[in-house]
Amino acid sequence: MKKNWLWPVMAAGLIVSACGAETVQQDGEESQEAAETTEQTETAVDSAAMELEVPFDGSMDHVHGMGYIEENGGLYFASHHGLKIHRDGAWTEIADQFHDFMGFNATAEGFVTSGHPDMQSDMENPLGIKRSADGGANFDDLGFEGETDFHEMAVGYNSGNLFVFAPQPNSEMETGFYRSDDAGESWQPAAADGIAGTVTYLAMHPDDSEMIAAVSNEGIFLSEDGGESFSTITEGEFGTAAFFSEDALFYATYDGEAKLVKRALSGEQQDIALPEMTEDGVIYIAQHPANTEQLAIYTAQGHAWLTQDAGSDWTKILDAGQVQ
Repeated sequence: MKKNWLWPVMAAGLIVSACGAETVQQDGEESQEAAETTEQTETAVDSAAMELEVPFDGSMDHVHGMGYIEENGGLYFASHHGLKIHRDGAWTEIADQFHDFMGFNATAEGFVTSGHPDMQSDMENPLGIKRSADGGANFDDLGFEGETDFHEMAVGYNSGNLFVFAPQPNSEMETGFYRSDDAGESWQPAAADGIAGTVTYLAMHPDDSEMIAAVSNEGIFLSEDGGESFSTITEGEFGTAAFFSEDALFYATYDGEAKLVKRALSGEQQDIALPEMTEDGVIYIAQHPANTEQLAIYTAQGHAWLTQDAGSDWTKILDAGQVQ
């Protein structure tokens, strides 16, 4: 089996990784006014996020997360030098904010991340856990700034809940797995029984925080009890990536060749055809929130591909880190 490339990539960090006020309206007119205000606010958020973006025509390295942000329709790549965005066939980047993001998770409204700040930033190093709802213009601190860089972190796309691995003790955690059922307000330890090998990535269902996937060099593991226990869903394969949609777990493995599988929550599985790869494997997976046929993958060799038809045809948008 040719998988010698995988472990150095993982060790180097290419594969590590792993959001309202209510108003009671008195009549239809006030409800309409509230709807218009909400629409204006959402437009302002989109505008503020996209005003940060400038054209990008370079290359990126050390990608530590990828995902679609529903709020503004972009496919975000968290790189060693900030966020790069692919939208409608064009590339942009967030100007003047070149944070080294780790454990990056896109959400419906923005993203949650850890990592290290840009040298020009006044944020402490490491970042701890940060959340942004405006494309990176502003950050909410969810804790652990100056304490912990979380590489393995899963966030519910809609719920905002979290499941993380703390690599060393901090002010609230010992070394080990922890979960938050209130979007980062409080934390509880998770036993994570049943996981084997070295965990390199975590994923959480967008709504059901009890469903968590763990990726390790010994396979793909699934929990349905919030991370207390895991069972393996692969056999004799090297786990490389995982992603939850509302109705399925997408996961990738390597055993002489790259493999991408869609596993329905009922357990039924189907292989998804991949573009041609040579000693390469999928390390990040994303699905467009409004188009379930549109998938994106990022590979260990720095390539990224898009499909509009669930894998029948793929278009390369990154070639060894260079935008296409």
